[in-house]
Amino acid sequence: MPTTPATAANSSSNGTAEAIMLELVDENGTTIGTAEKLAAHQPPGQLHRAFSVFLFDEQGRLLLQRRALGKYHSPGVWSNTCCGHPYPGEAPFAAAARRTYEELGISPSLMAEAGTVRYNHPDPASGLVEQEFNHLFVGMAQDRLHLDPEEVGETAFVTADELAERHARAPFSAWFMTVLDAARPAIRELTGPSAGW
Repeated sequence: MPTTPATAANSSSNGTAEAIMLELVDENGTTIGTAEKLAAHQPPGQLHRAFSVFLFDEQGRLLLQRRALGKYHSPGVWSNTCCGHPYPGEAPFAAAARRTYEELGISPSLMAEAGTVRYNHPDPASGLVEQEFNHLFVGMAQDRLHLDPEEVGETAFVTADELAERHARAPFSAWFMTVLDAARPAIRELTGPSAGW
C-alpha cells in the first residue's frame, strides 16, 4: 500500500509499538482533536471518526469476517468486511482501502462512498463503547484473500438470506446492523435488486 503523510506519521520504523491515535469529531463530523484508541473507547466513549467497508463478489454475496480471538475489542464475533479508524489527517476512503489490504490482503475494486452514520453502541462483553461517526463504503472483492490471522479469524461470503440465518444464531459486532442498514441503499445500487439486499 502507498505511504501517505498520515500513515507515515503513524507507523513505527524501529519495530516498537506506538499509541494509535484516533480523530475526535463533533456531531457534524468536523475534527476537534485526537485521542488514544483505547481511551476513546472507554465509557462513556468519545465521538471519533471510523469507517466500515462492505465488499461483494460477482454473485452479490457479502464478504463477512469473524474478528480474531486475540483482538481486545469484540473478539471472535462476525462483522462486515472491514472496519476501523482513519489516522488523524487520513482520508476515510484511503483508510478503508488501507485496512482492507492489511486485514484481508485485497484491494477493493469499484469502492464508493455510501454515506455516514453516527451511533453509540456499548459492548457488554468488553465494557467498551463505540461512539462513532462512521464513513460507509461499498465495493467488490475480486481478488484472492490473504488473511492477517492477528486481525481476522475467518471469512464467509453470504447471501442476504444466509446472513439473516447466521445473524440469528451467531454473535455479531454491536455496530453491524446499524452500519449495514445505513449502507443498504448503496449496496442495492451496487448489487442490483435480485441480490435481495
